[in-house]
Amino acid sequence: MPTRRFFLAGLSTAAAASFVQTVRGAPDPKKDVVVGHGTHRYKVNKEWVAPGQGRHHPILNCHEMVQVKDGRLFMIGDHWDNQMLIYKPDGSILDSWGTVWPGGHGLTLSNENGEEFLFVTDSGLWKSGTGAYRQTGRVTKIDLTGKEIFSISHPMSVGAYEADMIFNPTETAIAPNGDIYVVDGYGSNYVLRYDRNGKFISRFAGKDGVPEQERLNNAHGITIDLRNGADKATVLATSRVDQCFRRFTMEGKYLETISVPGCKVCRPVIAGSELYAGVCWSNDPVASKLPYNPSGFTVVLDAQGKVISAPGGTEPVYGADGKLTPLTRGKEAIIDHGHDVCVLDTGDLIVCQWNAGQTYPIKLEKV
Repeated sequence: MPTRRFFLAGLSTAAAASFVQTVRGAPDPKKDVVVGHGTHRYKVNKEWVAPGQGRHHPILNCHEMVQVKDGRLFMIGDHWDNQMLIYKPDGSILDSWGTVWPGGHGLTLSNENGEEFLFVTDSGLWKSGTGAYRQTGRVTKIDLTGKEIFSISHPMSVGAYEADMIFNPTETAIAPNGDIYVVDGYGSNYVLRYDRNGKFISRFAGKDGVPEQERLNNAHGITIDLRNGADKATVLATSRVDQCFRRFTMEGKYLETISVPGCKVCRPVIAGSELYAGVCWSNDPVASKLPYNPSGFTVVLDAQGKVISAPGGTEPVYGADGKLTPLTRGKEAIIDHGHDVCVLDTGDLIVCQWNAGQTYPIKLEKV
């Protein structure tokens, strides 16, 4: 994998794409399922993780995944005694561990002067057997071996919340200066800002008491958008119920809304000039009536916030008014509750699925 990565880095975008397709071969329409649209089309590989590995590495739900610089892929889930899984790029599972994050939900990579750390978000919502439970969530900074550096607990402890306010965080984002942004997506829907050492700075957004067009309703995901340079960085947060992303300054001033009608999107993932997101649910009248709702797909947005591809979903169509026709799941149920997208150097996507029958992530190979 490293050899191919360095080789591709020396090619133009078109040449690299041509090389990758030549190596893999063109998809066979008789046996290969291809999803997506325009320049972002993918061959579906549902057996990226080879069968039989679950005996030693059981999972419940797959939530989020990041790739570290040596190529390994770390994924957080919510199995009661197996919450962190580590994969090779070919889908082989190297290791799994973790029993202290029963509500394992968010996973963010931080690079600090060349050393990598992970921020694990335990939402506080978890299952055990047939029961479901809620407790206070927390955010934990660990190294790549799982050693805890520090944790961020209920904001009441630093005067940011009242005692009766719920804290069930879903994700973090790390700014270039090390500041930590936490979204309380299953709790009180604020964005909470801390410094690199976990000292509270401020909170902003929220669901109640703010203009509807600025609110965060199920603030499920967050990222720092650096596409215009670090000096023009912004915070991009999900308002999943409102089917959109909201953009804020780093200090929390509202800037704009990026609407994705029909898509209850999860975390925003930026790779190159594009934004990727898993769609956990869509406004699909057919799927919603099925006993087991196979709702979900993924979306790819360009730098202007326009959807250019919806792998597993219907083709993006913009009307004369410039508005996107609401997207739905495609005819085939390819992705089941898409929860996160990890974009590899090759342009391939690893899609983590929630409530998908205890299945491992699937791979979408770019064609």
